[in-house]
Amino acid sequence: YCLDEILTLLGIYKKTFCFTLLYFSVPSLAAALLVTMADTPELMDEDEPFFSNLDILLFSLIAGLLVYWLVFRKKVEPIPEFKKLESVETSFIDKMKKTGKNIVVFYGSQTGTAEEFSNRLSKDAHRYGMKGMSADPEEYDMSELSRLPEIENSLAIFCMATYGEGDPTDNSQDFYDWLQEGDADFTGVKYTVFSLGNKTYEHYNAMGKYVDKRLAELGAQRIFDLGMGDDDGNLEEDFVSWREQFWPAVCEHFGVEATGEESSIRQYELKVHSDLNMNKIYTGEVGRLKSFENQKPPFDSKNPFLAPVSVNRKLNKAGDRHLMHLELDITGSKIRYESGDHVAVYPINDSVIVNRIGEVLGVDLDTVISLNNLDEESNKKHPFPCPSTYRTALTHYLDITNPPRTNVLYELAQYATEPKEQENMRKMASSSPEGKALYQSWVLDSCRNILAILEDLPSLRPPIDHLCELLPRLQARYYSIASSSKVHPNSIHICAVVVEYETKTGRVNKGVTTNWLKSKMPTDNGHKATVPMYIRKSQFRLPFKSTNPVIMVGPGTGIAPFMGFVQERGWLKEQGKEVGETVLYYGCRHKNEDFLYQEELEEFEKTGVLTALNVAFSRDQAEKVYVQHLLKKSKEAVWRLVHTDNAHIYICGDARNMARDVQNAFYEIAEELGGLSRAQAVDYIKKLMTKGRYSQDVWS
Repeated sequence: YCLDEILTLLGIYKKTFCFTLLYFSVPSLAAALLVTMADTPELMDEDEPFFSNLDILLFSLIAGLLVYWLVFRKKVEPIPEFKKLESVETSFIDKMKKTGKNIVVFYGSQTGTAEEFSNRLSKDAHRYGMKGMSADPEEYDMSELSRLPEIENSLAIFCMATYGEGDPTDNSQDFYDWLQEGDADFTGVKYTVFSLGNKTYEHYNAMGKYVDKRLAELGAQRIFDLGMGDDDGNLEEDFVSWREQFWPAVCEHFGVEATGEESSIRQYELKVHSDLNMNKIYTGEVGRLKSFENQKPPFDSKNPFLAPVSVNRKLNKAGDRHLMHLELDITGSKIRYESGDHVAVYPINDSVIVNRIGEVLGVDLDTVISLNNLDEESNKKHPFPCPSTYRTALTHYLDITNPPRTNVLYELAQYATEPKEQENMRKMASSSPEGKALYQSWVLDSCRNILAILEDLPSLRPPIDHLCELLPRLQARYYSIASSSKVHPNSIHICAVVVEYETKTGRVNKGVTTNWLKSKMPTDNGHKATVPMYIRKSQFRLPFKSTNPVIMVGPGTGIAPFMGFVQERGWLKEQGKEVGETVLYYGCRHKNEDFLYQEELEEFEKTGVLTALNVAFSRDQAEKVYVQHLLKKSKEAVWRLVHTDNAHIYICGDARNMARDVQNAFYEIAEELGGLSRAQAVDYIKKLMTKGRYSQDVWS
């Protein structure tokens, strides 16, 4: 298991590793046997053989284990019942032929947005006299892409999101690996790519750019330019603008015309159940787990672990915000994590919002229903687990708190009976400058979720089943783990700020996950409070050599992974290891209000685990002071650590402002103390990133 993990982190494939090792070890083993058996004097020591019998045994054992690991070893793991896919075809080509489809839209999605865009593009195809299907690359044999020209007027579209520091999403990791290793011939394959990313990240849209470039290298024909979606700006607007130019290009390339059919295209049909056994009805993501004791590993996004909450305390002493520290008990789960990893949490929507949607639409939320895919050949039989109730769907499965995207407004517009309201909804779903501005101001800037839209448009009363079909899935939320498994092997710590704010419409919006976690006390009405979670591995890692110094910059809840880092450095010291300088730059608003983990951090400094604790209290004086100011204030020490002592730099927190300002501070230090030009300073920091000595765990 450890070797698997190490090879994964290093990006080395198991077969490559094994064959390389066998290439060197087998000749050595053969030589050892020959030398020992021949008893050749010139190769023998006077007192003992060149290789002892023990040496030969060890060589044989290593070679044997490697062969077994490579050829025979299989992971025997219990698979949760709901994780199995019934009669899934791995050939998307055969499926396309069987169903008469000629467009396939693959998605690499971590939070559901790329999957949503993929579904929209596959539905669009029907408006242009073509037939499309949305596909998860994890479910299919992607080497079959070379067979796509067998289908007339065929096209592959890729909606590829970039995760973290230029990484592929979980469901596109295998496809990415295959593209890197493969040498397929994609001559005749026609494709286009829309990428999803965030400009505040160093590797902006890296996955989409790679797929676009690699497919062309393998001989595929790009029929439309790479689309670049920026989540730091307006991802929806970027997608709509690209899409409206893309389809005319498709029509021109294939010689087809739009059918003019702009009406809503339903993907699912409603079935109401009246006599189902309650045991067969889905009651929520956690409802699938019959009990805490019956959970079986491995735990992942499709099989979350129901972790009991052992600690839930408020971190800040005063102020109007609520900053919390939670501890999740993973005893007996076999879950492993490392400092710097993320914990994914599945939240539950606020029942007040759910009930209010039912009231506005005038429906019985406890009606048992199924939404069945009209395409019987589709792997995705339902938009969420069915049969279920409207209440369960709105509570556990659907995103009802984020502002809906333009396609949802477009589809719902037909149900607005007041002409002006219908006109405005259609306008907001268009790519006209007036429509974009209206959507930005009325939906995004005003933070209107679907309930607010229904309340503010009295004539809009859509069927609840169509609304449930259109709303995106409720996604897991990711938090940097605030503990070290060396010190806390049986618990995972979370540090988070409870989100609550007033919108321009006077409504109070609450963060789904943080408000739900806030209510999760260790005991809830005599029962253990639990949180469905799993671990997402990260590249945000302490240096392999403990003697390397580290510089950590993390204001606010950006302190989270550094609590794990500092705990681990302290543990290493206790083991008698030599540990390099450990320097923290932390920032908060007021010392007496939100200095998170103050006692723990000051104790770490007192015992020497933290070499230096630098704290910026931004609002305790007239002029605001931030972490980047403290970096520049101690620039000589910072430059010595980075340039002379090979320190590793870690940044965690806000990507839009803090991470950018901190990076600029490092540029300025390199310019001033390193005698570099601005261009050279930028190149210097980029090289540190390439070497893994400048790492970021940031969000916008």
